[in-house]
Amino acid sequence: MGVFGTHKSRMVTADEALPGRTPAVRVPAAHEVLGTPLLPPYPDGSEVAEFALGCFWGAEKNFWLTKGVITTAVGYEGGFTPNPSYEEVCSGRTGHAESVRVVFDPNVVSYRDLLRVFWESHDPTQGLRQGNDVGSQYRSAIFWHSADQKAAAQESAGAYQERLTQAGYGTISTEIRPASEFYFAEDYHQQYLADTKNPYGYCPDHGTGVSCPIGVVRASGPAGPIRAEG
Repeated sequence: MGVFGTHKSRMVTADEALPGRTPAVRVPAAHEVLGTPLLPPYPDGSEVAEFALGCFWGAEKNFWLTKGVITTAVGYEGGFTPNPSYEEVCSGRTGHAESVRVVFDPNVVSYRDLLRVFWESHDPTQGLRQGNDVGSQYRSAIFWHSADQKAAAQESAGAYQERLTQAGYGTISTEIRPASEFYFAEDYHQQYLADTKNPYGYCPDHGTGVSCPIGVVRASGPAGPIRAEG
């Protein structure tokens, strides 16, 4: 099969993954909108969160518009291929998801607030797709950086599942897993929807319209159907 073969409809294995490369891509010095660095080191006291929720263009914009966010960047996470290209990720043969790194000031915006943005910005029940965007790179995932982030992600998933079920949606397919290597995407993807780069740019909104009740504790304990790793 070619690079756009059957791998797009299933998760690739480590043995099947493309070999990748050692050099990393060039990353812009500053955020196109916020003017802050995309690369670490980040400001003292800041925290990092990473999410995958379909096409990363619109997802990143939703986060950079959130008060308390210091910087954002798009990249590839959760797969096997080192320093993959966009074309390789789209082939389904790297295992990565299109992801967003969010650096935030926890004194201004909480991780739970970012989880609300995450859940309400896509449909987490669609598996390896978001709308007409089909492939493992469009899957939903939360890459946690601490035990507190993991616990908050699992709690919010359970609470949101209840709301989605009430609204007639299916089971959340979101992966909740430890953060792995975040490979920055090519510079033309960074802040793609900034007015200074693509004033008429467009990325579909696949949100369900169901609000996320952040902070609601499940009486029955941790969420049952949510995939959690680590």
